Amino acid sequence: MSQSTTARWRTVDIVVASVVAVAFGVIFWAWNLVWSATEGLFTFFPPAQAVIYGVWLLPGVLGGLVIRKPGAASYTEFLAALVSVLLGSQWGTVAILQGLCQGVGAELAFLATGYRAFRLPVAVLSGTLAGLAAALFDQWRYYSEYDLASFRLPVLLLTVVSSAVVAGAGGWALTRALTQTGVLDRFPAGRERTAI
Repeated sequence: MSQSTTARWRTVDIVVASVVAVAFGVIFWAWNLVWSATEGLFTFFPPAQAVIYGVWLLPGVLGGLVIRKPGAASYTEFLAALVSVLLGSQWGTVAILQGLCQGVGAELAFLATGYRAFRLPVAVLSGTLAGLAAALFDQWRYYSEYDLASFRLPVLLLTVVSSAVVAGAGGWALTRALTQTGVLDRFPAGRERTAI
């Protein structure tokens, strides 16, 4: 751990991670509706719908970048999934397990750096690993009967790419934008406005 980061969570860490998770749980609920509403747009190639997948993985990356503590990415992604299920998810309670898997995927990038690096490459790796976890979960839960070459592999690849771009790079950009407002001044991310 760097000098500015310790493993112990402060009350403000728990509160902010929870607020991020709840906000994204509401976004997830709405994004579930968007997913269902856009299925018809992808009838030309159904796996292409995975290009919008990355939104579901944003809170894990954002939580890791802002809180910078072990478990932050996992916690925010899991809680966001739980909130979306409580609001009513067409995928039911299995989305809670999926959120946990996605959160662990996002967490692995921060763990690999010893919770010392929070720049764009780490954020993209976090989004990528969260996307890989999500894609593998989907392969097992939803797509096991589909053709590998024409459906399963394209879905997997597009999910990972979407997650790297939307959740990884997008989470980094969102963190950077938040630091400029001063709302993260009580966090290492907020004290490193030019270093993110």
